[in-house]
Amino acid sequence: MENQNITVFYKWTAKEGKFDELKSIYDEVYKEMKDNEPGTLSMQYYFDKDQNALVVNDLFEDGAALGAHLGGTAAHHFQKLSEIAVPGPFFFCGDVPEDLKQAAIGMRMGAEFSDQIGGFSRN
Repeated sequence: MENQNITVFYKWTAKEGKFDELKSIYDEVYKEMKDNEPGTLSMQYYFDKDQNALVVNDLFEDGAALGAHLGGTAAHHFQKLSEIAVPGPFFFCGDVPEDLKQAAIGMRMGAEFSDQIGGFSRN
């Protein structure tokens, strides 16, 4: 399947007493993605109160859009997020270019990759 969208599901678990700061950073991430990443088709984030974590679901148009996000918004916030929360796992679903796979693996955030084999969308 060529030119498929890439979905990324992931979690950030806040360190003790840091959830409000984590949420605040993600409010900034949301705004930056919405305003500056036209290849990001969707971004949703959720609160898992049992695990004191944010669960995030991003949908990118393609590998170029994912790369723009990783090199822009994600890179801008990753260090600060890593100081207040534990990353992962990160599930990348779709046709992720090999260089982006290697970059994600190198970030040690529990990256896993799956190729799409089927499905449908009613959008």
